Amino acid sequence: MFIYGGPGLGKTHLAQAIGIEILKNFPEKIVLYVSANRFLTQFMDAAGVNNKMTDFLRFYQSLDVLIIDDVHEFSGKKGTQNAFFQIFNYLHQSGKQLVLTSDRPPVELSDLDQRLLSRFKWGLSVELLPPDYETRLAILKAKSFREGVDVPEEVLEYIAHKVKGNVRELEGLLFSLIANATFAKKSMTYELATELIGKIVKDTRSEITVSHIQETICDYFGITPELFLSKTRKREIVQARQIAMYMSRNLTKTSLASIGSQLGGKDHATVLHACNTVSDLISTDRTFKQYVSDIEKQLLSNN
Repeated sequence: MFIYGGPGLGKTHLAQAIGIEILKNFPEKIVLYVSANRFLTQFMDAAGVNNKMTDFLRFYQSLDVLIIDDVHEFSGKKGTQNAFFQIFNYLHQSGKQLVLTSDRPPVELSDLDQRLLSRFKWGLSVELLPPDYETRLAILKAKSFREGVDVPEEVLEYIAHKVKGNVRELEGLLFSLIANATFAKKSMTYELATELIGKIVKDTRSEITVSHIQETICDYFGITPELFLSKTRKREIVQARQIAMYMSRNLTKTSLASIGSQLGGKDHATVLHACNTVSDLISTDRTFKQYVSDIEKQLLSNN
């Protein structure tokens, strides 16, 4: 299994939960969770001592389940990649389980051996996306309940609307609000929330999302969302989608595969082609360049 997504979306939490659940159901299994950085350190220690590399490889090949977090950190580390390639092959051929996490999909990993990249695609790839409003609100309710703090519904709704990034930011804002209210000995009111949160996030630009980019472009060109996502090949609709893909690549941390999926069910190659097309048109078509500039200004001014 290959789990990928941006920071703060729960990759580590999910990877560790998988290991815990396996041990709960199969206590006889040997399960190891290790960060890529820790694996790199162990490899370097083993590489500097005679016969220690054999022990290093033998240890990892003895596992039933290997969970490696942040595998993108192997980029550019040829020796580590070779060692992991041997471990991967041995475990896979032995019918063992591997779970890997990364901040991007395999197709976007650079400086990795092609043999490894092809193996990363063998299993199930899962992308973790930022939570929607309902999920953010549910997380806030659960966190405040766990902290034993009675936070008014309108305050939680305000925070859920204000923070659209990752869960880590959401929790941090809630805990900052609780701490400030506690230290100041004030009631947790909507007014206090807007005052304190305004100070905390006033210099932080809210995250631009693919869906927000799509909505802005539809409004700009007067296109309905249904027509925008349809299979029509009308030039103006195709160009609007291409601009959306270009903006999504430049203004968000979303993977190419996810951008394509959200903008009409396209693959990453289509997104790359769209980005190149928009870049070419910007340099040759003054009117088109103005379209892109206007939309970009609108997106940035609203964030």
